[in-house]
Amino acid sequence: MSPKSTTPDIHLAQQPDADALLARSPLAALVGMLLDQQVPMEWAFSGPYTIASRLGADDLDAHEIAARDPEEFAALLSEKPAVHRYPGSMAQRVQQLCRFLAEEYGGDAEAVWADAATGKELLARLQALPGFGKQKAQIFLALLGKQYGVRPAGWREAAGAYGEQGSYRSAADITGPESLAKVRAHKQETKAAAKSATKPTKASNGA
Repeated sequence: MSPKSTTPDIHLAQQPDADALLARSPLAALVGMLLDQQVPMEWAFSGPYTIASRLGADDLDAHEIAARDPEEFAALLSEKPAVHRYPGSMAQRVQQLCRFLAEEYGGDAEAVWADAATGKELLARLQALPGFGKQKAQIFLALLGKQYGVRPAGWREAAGAYGEQGSYRSAADITGPESLAKVRAHKQETKAAAKSATKPTKASNGA
């Protein structure tokens, strides 16, 4: 994600142009991760390319997005096809993220991880981002380590189960259609297990 490193081969959006943007743009990767909730992963990660295209740009700019009129930006994300199932609320979140990056990192998304000395430090930085809870921060940390070559000391441990090698738990493990299917199956299994765990058990007939 920096000019010094080789551009990674990303397949999160499953669309060549959208994936190329994710590969070269740190902000696009962060925004894609932010959008990755309550919609299919490839829909979320194609969002940054859609936003950039509608802004008439070949990349996202944190300063520009932060300065946009909120209603205008929400309308931009709501155009058909919508960038997200909840384009209005996600437009707010994208702007909040961009404002934070503009204020804390001079608008440079890559600065969030560029000089992080440890995985623990990087996780704390990611969790400080608007819209990034612990789970989302750990998934993005795993994505940085597994696909973008950002590997500060202890990054796997800081990413928790998402950092495990050979796992298929999250966006961090998607490298093509086959792995996407495995990650989706894992998510469905996890959801089913959680659902069955919360089902009330029927009382026995007093045996």
